[in-house]
Amino acid sequence: MSKRAIAAVVLPGLILAGIGLSHPVNLNADTAQWWATMHMILVPVFPLLALAVWVLLRRDSSPLGWAGRIAAAVYIAFYGTLDAVSGISAGTAVVATGELGDGVLALFDVGRVFGRIGALAFFVAVVAVLGSSYRAGVRGPVFWIAGVVLLGSSYFFTTSHIYAPLGVAAMLGFAAGFGAIEMLRQRSGTPAQTTAA
Repeated sequence: MSKRAIAAVVLPGLILAGIGLSHPVNLNADTAQWWATMHMILVPVFPLLALAVWVLLRRDSSPLGWAGRIAAAVYIAFYGTLDAVSGISAGTAVVATGELGDGVLALFDVGRVFGRIGALAFFVAVVAVLGSSYRAGVRGPVFWIAGVVLLGSSYFFTTSHIYAPLGVAAMLGFAAGFGAIEMLRQRSGTPAQTTAA
């Protein structure tokens, strides 16, 4: 069993959940410095969720596998923009001005659009992982439970970012669900060796 592959799919969710516990609920003069700094830290961390998808799809050369990879790449681009606009830029602006002015609110409006597209793209990537796993012969109660957890986590990611409690729960769900799917794929002896039908 490849422990490195399991770590690659589990750790991103755990790291994001840990950071999410410290995510301020609101941006204001008191939280602005950590808001900006935290989102700087998140710049290299958010893409790790896409890495988990790529690891899970590493041997799937079917159109479904490639759809999942492309969706994960779209997630990186668009969710990274949310992080830069609503996270780093908005936080830095409030640090500089001490207030949540119209300019900062406009940044949130822009970031929200990019974040929604990115989160929906990740939802598609998760569906592709589940479909790929099913096509590779992964079955059983653990698979179905992991599927429900991953789909629920994907939904809460679109609505709650990594805010506690739902966003943090979503990240923990990604860690548990991706870990379970990877272990099932390894035990099945066919960790996604699928091609176009």
